[in-house]
Amino acid sequence: MDHTPTDLPSAAPGTPSGPIKVLLADDQALLRSAFKVLVDSEPDMEVVGEASDGAQAFALARRERPDVVLMDIRMPGTDGLAATRMISDDPELAAVRVVMLTTFEVDEYVVSALRAGASGFLGKGAEPEELLNAIRVAAAGEALLSPAATKGLIATFLAQGGGADPAAPGASARMHAERLAALTVREREVLVHVAAGLSNDGIAGRLEVSPLTVKTHVNRAMAKLGARDRAQLVVIAYESGLVRPRVE
Repeated sequence: MDHTPTDLPSAAPGTPSGPIKVLLADDQALLRSAFKVLVDSEPDMEVVGEASDGAQAFALARRERPDVVLMDIRMPGTDGLAATRMISDDPELAAVRVVMLTTFEVDEYVVSALRAGASGFLGKGAEPEELLNAIRVAAAGEALLSPAATKGLIATFLAQGGGADPAAPGASARMHAERLAALTVREREVLVHVAAGLSNDGIAGRLEVSPLTVKTHVNRAMAKLGARDRAQLVVIAYESGLVRPRVE
């Protein structure tokens, strides 16, 4: 049974003005076909390409410039993690958001997917409306991270070194810690709440400020920390030691 987020944020202002361009990347043709029918049935989105492996997904992303890529993590040849990293590292594809498709929400590959540049993840067993909302949320620049997954899986793996960069985890942590010094007290406070999986509305309620103010702080934190999106802020918050996982 798949564990899929049930408390994800709704699509926010900032979604592309025209139809949301979606690229499907999965080695199962039948699943791609089902996703295509679902996506193309919506008036505000369209499928602009289908890929059966990561290398093809990257090539199509460069050609079609989709707003969102639904990327299966496990594919033969170039897998979804490698393809996501390639997209994330390409300056010309900075606006492309990748949503990883996983068999289970609690998946050891999720941390690696976030490190690779994914904006979040979704279980393959998600309901149709969840999948469509995920596309809209990602296109709007939000992160697809349920509070349960954020607090549990990400915290646990980063704390145990399961998601650490094998090249130089210590250097990565020091780099993030140095960047944190550029944040204001309020930006740090907002970052802590982002790492807990709270939405802008949720953070606004905690801090008694407007959601727009929270969004401004989040955007400034992303700029100062060099984070691609909200999901990257979560990883940085844990890697830098700003947030420590709690054992419950």
